[in-house]
Amino acid sequence: MAPMVLFNALATRLLFGLHSLVGFWRVTEVKRDPRFWMLALLLFPLLLETALTLKRRRGRGYPGFSPAIFLYLISIVPSLWLLEMHHETQYCSNQAEGTSPNASSKADFNQTQLMKNHNTVAEALLETAKGFVNDLSTVCEKVWTLGLHQTFLLMLIIGRWLLPIGGGITRDQLSQLLLMFVGTAADILEFTSETLEEHNVRNNPALVYAILTIWTWSMLQFPLDLAVQHFVCPASVTHKGFTSLFLCQYSADLWNIGISLFIQDGPFLVVRLILMTYFKVFNQMLVFFAGKNFLVVALQLYRLIVLVLDVRASLREKPCSPKGEDNSPRQPKESGHSPRTGKRETAEETAIPLEDSPGAAEGC
Repeated sequence: MAPMVLFNALATRLLFGLHSLVGFWRVTEVKRDPRFWMLALLLFPLLLETALTLKRRRGRGYPGFSPAIFLYLISIVPSLWLLEMHHETQYCSNQAEGTSPNASSKADFNQTQLMKNHNTVAEALLETAKGFVNDLSTVCEKVWTLGLHQTFLLMLIIGRWLLPIGGGITRDQLSQLLLMFVGTAADILEFTSETLEEHNVRNNPALVYAILTIWTWSMLQFPLDLAVQHFVCPASVTHKGFTSLFLCQYSADLWNIGISLFIQDGPFLVVRLILMTYFKVFNQMLVFFAGKNFLVVALQLYRLIVLVLDVRASLREKPCSPKGEDNSPRQPKESGHSPRTGKRETAEETAIPLEDSPGAAEGC
């Protein structure tokens, strides 16, 4: 089992690094400046984390937080920022689209000639690979950027699945987390593709910066595992008051609500409302997803109120002792003979309460 854990930990981080290198290559191709290969230095923290994890934890993850995914975000997000801010990512060049089939035909012709003139398979594969790279270079920049966004989100989900489980999460909780990530990734991709494709948004660099900032902020939820972890509350917490019991009993629900309100649906709703009200950007999908974000925020607030009322009800139903009650064994106040049985009985035994006391009615 240990070799499999080490293999998964190393292979996942290798996939993260390869995808980041593709992003660095695209930035260098778009900017036409080899100095942008210095972005590869962002992979150094990931390499350091890989070495430390393999040595100290034998590939196992950390409870509540995934440093590998966080460092992967640091390495790939700057490349996506640079690609989105480049003006060629707004529209596809007709020339590139028109020459792409010709390039493919030329590559096929060269491959056929190569198979006729050369007897070695290695040379044929090399030339085929060169033709494939040339075809990739003719792909529209907008398609490249969207493809990097899509593969980036897929890598986050697949990578979290392949990474070895840490000490604070079970396989059942991991499956819940991955299902949450699938829905989250779809919403994030729709947010960027829907807003950044608008012509009015592209013509406003400050607005593009704001949208990319909210997009980057929403990515911070992927390294966290706290939204599915449930902690067992000790019995002493119930005596510490409402706040301690509330935070302990519903910690996972509170993390889920906080992520939705402050990291994803809340900021997305604010951005979409600003686009519609201030910048006068309207389309059917924008209105639909704004309504969806509003509904999620309202339901999360309703969920928070339900949790608060549930904790208050549990505190009211908690058994407690009346004030001034002595826990020592009671002594009989006075004794006498029963006229019917002839046995001695205390005054407490013969006393029959006529009505419930106020303390009993209220519970405490």
